[in-house]
Amino acid sequence: MIWLAIVLLAAIALAPLALSLRRVATARGRQEAAIALHRAQLAELDRDRAEGRIGAPEHASAVLEVQRRLLAAAGSADAAPRASSRGPVLVAVALVPLGAVVLYLLGGSPELPSVPLAERIAAERARDAQAATLIAQLRRRLEELDPHSEQARQGYILLGNAEATRGRLQEAADAWRVALATRFDPTIAAEAAEALTEVNGRVTEEAAALFRRALDGAAADAPWRPMAQKRLSEAKQGL
Repeated sequence: MIWLAIVLLAAIALAPLALSLRRVATARGRQEAAIALHRAQLAELDRDRAEGRIGAPEHASAVLEVQRRLLAAAGSADAAPRASSRGPVLVAVALVPLGAVVLYLLGGSPELPSVPLAERIAAERARDAQAATLIAQLRRRLEELDPHSEQARQGYILLGNAEATRGRLQEAADAWRVALATRFDPTIAAEAAEALTEVNGRVTEEAAALFRRALDGAAADAPWRPMAQKRLSEAKQGL
């Protein structure tokens, strides 16, 4: 009867996915906004490098970080389900538990131990600790620089990117604020405003002011312009 229990547990685990696929897929506004912001930031980094504001090492490091965030955002957007494909996916969800049991019976090895949960948790903590160490080193380096220098500005942009990658949006917004105080950049302002919006769950007055200033200073075809306009509309409606 153990196999019946396995099938039942697999079905329970997949039930939330099946229920979510019953709803009509909504627009992937947040992911698309993030992709637009990251692409605009890559263009800004290329302009800074071409104009000699930053050196090659700083440019390469910042581009690598933004590209990693862009890939993560694109992957998140691609993962969103489409309404037209719900039928095949629901069928697959129904067949997964049965298929898993069949494959396990044919080629499984019950006698082999699985990777202990403690080891997986330890590995994740080690990665987090390494990232925290690198960010701490970057913060110490920034403390030694002139806060109004271009090198410090690029460092705070990189710090904001790193904190945002870790999901620490308040820390990311704080770092981007320092960079904006040295030299205003519409894309960074939009990133900071979006981070503040995510942290507070609404468009705050500070975020709205950053969105407005970003729109005033950005090109007409800035890829994040629709997102910023949407956020300002939400602010007016009190959302």
